[in-house]
Amino acid sequence: MAEIAPDALLPNDRVKDAVLEGEITQLSRGAANRYAEAGDTFALGGTDFEVTAVDERTLGDLTDADARLEGSPSLEAYKQRMERVHPGDFEWDGTSEIVTYRFEPAD
Repeated sequence: MAEIAPDALLPNDRVKDAVLEGEITQLSRGAANRYAEAGDTFALGGTDFEVTAVDERTLGDLTDADARLEGSPSLEAYKQRMERVHPGDFEWDGTSEIVTYRFEPAD
């Protein structure tokens, strides 16, 4: 367990704001890099967060429930958002390996 910089896990200010608002409690990133481990903590806007789970998955494993935890109303909306924010370097492939990080405000 380590304290990590929020920038290590959260890719931009929009995501950071959504985490602070409780709109995002999970984030999936490409499996090429490992950004955190379960038990790691980070501070954001005066709130401490703990990474509660880290799971290796594929894009095809994601569900509508996952999409909502990641701030999208549905899996289809999540797919469209990923393609929009990663123009030209992202194509939805259900076999692509990802790591899903779940976090919550620390006690």
